[in-house]
Order: sequence, then C-alpha cells, then structure tokens
Amino acid sequence: MALVFVQFRCTPGKTYEVANAIWDREVVSELYSTSGEYDLIAKVYIPDGEDTGHYLSSRLFDVPDMVRTLTTMTFKAF
Repeated sequence: MALVFVQFRCTPGKTYEVANAIWDREVVSELYSTSGEYDLIAKVYIPDGEDTGHYLSSRLFDVPDMVRTLTTMTFKAF
C-alpha cells in the first residue's frame, strides 16, 4: 500500500459538509481540519496495483464544494 496525504480547500462555509461527505465514502483513514491555505487534510492508503491519480479522482475528488486539492506522495517513514 502507498500512503498519500490529501489537502482540501472548500467553498467558504462548506468545510463541515465536505468533511462529512469525504468521511462517508470510507476512503480516508484519518481526516483533520487545518488552518492555513487548505481546510482539511486526509491520510489515504492507496491499495497495491491502483493508480494513485485514478483512485483519488474516482473516489474523492467529485465531492461538491471541494474547490482545490493538493496530494503529497510519501516515501520512507523515519
């Protein structure tokens, strides 16, 4: 499994609705609200053999009121 972190920017006033929609899809293992440029950050495990971009696009990125995303790939844990 590959691990990625995905940050989400939401339409103002819609962060809780976006968070609930993301959580309901049962794709992320952890989801947090954040301060700064993005409103939410999620920890997502990508199953072996899955294309990361396709996996995220087909399972997460069509949530209403999601304005922008930033995906960070991870490599080695220390």
